[in-house]
Amino acid sequence: MTIAPNALTRAQFDVSDVIRRAQGDLVGAFGLDPRECPYRTITSHSYWRLRDYGGEDQSPSLLIIAAPIKKPYIWDLTPSTSPIRFCLRQGLHVQLLEWASWHVGNYGIDEYVLAISEAVAPITAIAEGAKPYMMGHSLGGTLAAIYGAFQPETIRGLVLLGAPLCFEPSKSQFRDALISLIPQEISEDGPFPGSLLSHASALASPNTFIWSRLIDATLSVVDPIAMEIHARVERWALDEVPLPGRLVHQIIDWLYRENRFCREKLKIHEKFVGPHWLSTPTLIVINTADQIASLKSLIPFIEKMTTKTQIIQYPGEVGVCLQHLGILVGRQAQATIWPDILSWIKCQNG
Repeated sequence: MTIAPNALTRAQFDVSDVIRRAQGDLVGAFGLDPRECPYRTITSHSYWRLRDYGGEDQSPSLLIIAAPIKKPYIWDLTPSTSPIRFCLRQGLHVQLLEWASWHVGNYGIDEYVLAISEAVAPITAIAEGAKPYMMGHSLGGTLAAIYGAFQPETIRGLVLLGAPLCFEPSKSQFRDALISLIPQEISEDGPFPGSLLSHASALASPNTFIWSRLIDATLSVVDPIAMEIHARVERWALDEVPLPGRLVHQIIDWLYRENRFCREKLKIHEKFVGPHWLSTPTLIVINTADQIASLKSLIPFIEKMTTKTQIIQYPGEVGVCLQHLGILVGRQAQATIWPDILSWIKCQNG
């Protein structure tokens, strides 16, 4: 079975995006809309904007690279399970790079890496030359790692949470299934519906995106807080946004199919990048219950790195809806894993 993302299919899933967002608004009307903490916009472009959540200018800066899929409030889902609020309480000056849901141009990996560079510059200026730490989850972590290999001298440390980095055949069932579903030469023209990507992901790993989700809902019934978090993640998952066709094409072909980043064959602004060039201290957090970025799939990339790298394994937990998001929304993650993440950051700062 393959998914042919032609013009007709895209049009059908454009409608699906609208329907799913309407469903999300309906769910949100029952008190499940996001409750984000205040922020201001430092600078912006047609396809991104840089949020500043505050903190002392002299405090270490942490730049979060949001994933381009869906909206970034998954980082601040509830006051009790919010990595952003946790980092603020720990004295970090937190910023977040948000990708446009208001305008979808035809941008690719080059432009996304350039946006990260343009976000790092004002953060460093505000901090009077002090380099920021960088953090990303999922594809946000992949983009952060690519940037870290492209301009490692501009950041102090890198934290990657459930980030796919290596796409060797047979190392990841999700990777193998995804590229078998999506044919080569995806059209770069026009926006790529978010619900089409969600549909492909569910077909590639039904255990991750369907069955484990249903099991989590069942196990959460006896715990009202877990049930609320699960419901809020479901509301977030309905908040589909389109992606640039060029970005989706390059992610699927250049990364998932051809594994260019791990093979040092990914060219960013005339420079080849890969694990050898990622020379900044790096912390990698792996959810052992997640199939999207398993330890097995990451080992070939980690073995090629020349920098000081630490790995933290997180076993997942009940009440997170999708295990891939557990590190961001889980109560146990916030109680046990995030203190270790902040300790690592403080050690690099010392």
